[in-house]
Amino acid sequence: MSHPHMRFAFWPVFLRNLLVWRKLAIPSLVGNIAEPLIWLVAFGYGMGTLVGTVNVQGQAVPYLVFLASGSVCMSAMNAATFEALYSAFSRMHVQKTWDSILNTPVTLRDVVLAEMLWASFKSLFSVTAILLIMTALGIVTTPKVLLAWPMLWLAGITFSCIALIFNAIAKGYDFFTFYFTLCLTPMMFLSGVFFPVDQFPAWVQILGQVLPLSHVVALVRPLFFDQWPSQPWLHLGVLLLTASGAWLLALHLTRKRFRQ
Repeated sequence: MSHPHMRFAFWPVFLRNLLVWRKLAIPSLVGNIAEPLIWLVAFGYGMGTLVGTVNVQGQAVPYLVFLASGSVCMSAMNAATFEALYSAFSRMHVQKTWDSILNTPVTLRDVVLAEMLWASFKSLFSVTAILLIMTALGIVTTPKVLLAWPMLWLAGITFSCIALIFNAIAKGYDFFTFYFTLCLTPMMFLSGVFFPVDQFPAWVQILGQVLPLSHVVALVRPLFFDQWPSQPWLHLGVLLLTASGAWLLALHLTRKRFRQ
């Protein structure tokens, strides 16, 4: 049994990542928010003039706002994933930072937990900046969007846990390309980020419903239109279950890697 004062041993590891990141905070933030804003300008203002409105829960809404609500969910996923893959892998495998930390009274579980929380924090920080920009542009006009903040944090936790699974089995950076290309990219198009999923064939809609990003979008998008999500407990339950299962698997695989 661990000593009581070590129950929060993950916190110094989290702070270490924060202190290092502060030196490159602005370039990192710009990199995280630039891509979703490019998507928003190119498709929201460009394609939005052609599409006009889309139907959300029986209400015709501007495509620009529809895309904004999906792109912020996509940003939460991408920011958490990138940090829990490339940055965590660098600290674990390339820089050997984890090895140095494990020479202290910090356990591997604490390190993995700190990486997960740190990735979710960076994700939340990025989407907060994006939401502020959307508010300044007049895209976000309802205070209900404030309720999207904890849901987007849960999204960051979920996708950071999933990414840590692939971090545990990766042999090099090239491996992550498969995850982004074969998993995240299809998820963006099948989860209703860019267009309503009810336009897909029935079997594609069923496939989309098992993807965690679909449940994030289902929770966040209605808030942008001053509506309440339908079946919120179902979507929250799926995300919590996914995050819990992914966390346990990531921890197991990471421990297995360090035993080898």
